[in-house]
Amino acid sequence: MRRCAEVLAAALLAATFAAPGLAGAATPGAAPPATPNTTGAGGVPTLDEREALRISQAVVGTTPPDYTLLDREGRPVRMSSYRGKPLLVSFIYTGCFTVCPTQTRTLHEAVKGLDRLLGPHQFNVVSVGFNQPFDSPTAMRSFAAQHRIQYPNWEFLSPHRSVVDAMTRDFGFSYVATPAGFDHVVGVTVVDPQGRIHSQVYGERMTAEALGQPLRELLLAAPPAGQTMSLAELVERVRILCTIYDPDTGEYRYDYALFFELAGGLGFFLTVGVYLVREWRSRRRAPAVLGTPAATAPR
Repeated sequence: MRRCAEVLAAALLAATFAAPGLAGAATPGAAPPATPNTTGAGGVPTLDEREALRISQAVVGTTPPDYTLLDREGRPVRMSSYRGKPLLVSFIYTGCFTVCPTQTRTLHEAVKGLDRLLGPHQFNVVSVGFNQPFDSPTAMRSFAAQHRIQYPNWEFLSPHRSVVDAMTRDFGFSYVATPAGFDHVVGVTVVDPQGRIHSQVYGERMTAEALGQPLRELLLAAPPAGQTMSLAELVERVRILCTIYDPDTGEYRYDYALFFELAGGLGFFLTVGVYLVREWRSRRRAPAVLGTPAATAPR
């Protein structure tokens, strides 16, 4: 299964890089490129797709350091503040006019499509501007406003230029500066509630189905050892289990057939339980009746 996933990921990356992935005009003084890079036709730097995929997959299961970034208002935000819920991390640069806006818009549609499955209180999203110092809080605020993203669980963050290379490397994100802007991995990093990288979802056009699968896995995972599940958590898990992806609408919807199946199964087990309890009680009473001394006939 993992090999199949890697092959599919490689295909997605190849498709992504074949599309126009270099957005915007060249930015003087742009951030230094991250490895891996190679030289394409005409001596133009380009991303090594195989090495980019290897780096991206190599960080799965690791926990990035607790970086401090700035939100759209210039306030410091620690990445650890997002722990406790799944987190979607998307690296972008605001000077992009093709891939990054498309990726952000489709990510927005995917997040809206997840509303029925999860709701904004169940997970968080951050878009991180890697082209520093140009992706400032002001630039990130303008980018979010331009694409009309107002989700309470979605923030646009600016790292300090001194940590950009380390942060992108820790999240498995590779990029290379080119005369046209940047050639970079296009996708979303899924982080679990404990801050570990759970998986990478590749592609310029995100869907609720692609993101819903890893988020569902995380939210349905067994609670940590020593912790018991509350009734509210149990009900929430049942609700998540009873949702399916509808490709016609691009959203998750309730599968009422599953509700009926669960109700029927619950009714069956309740019936069996009541029968077993009655049998157990009747068997407990039986010895007392059999052990009563027989009446003595009068002489």
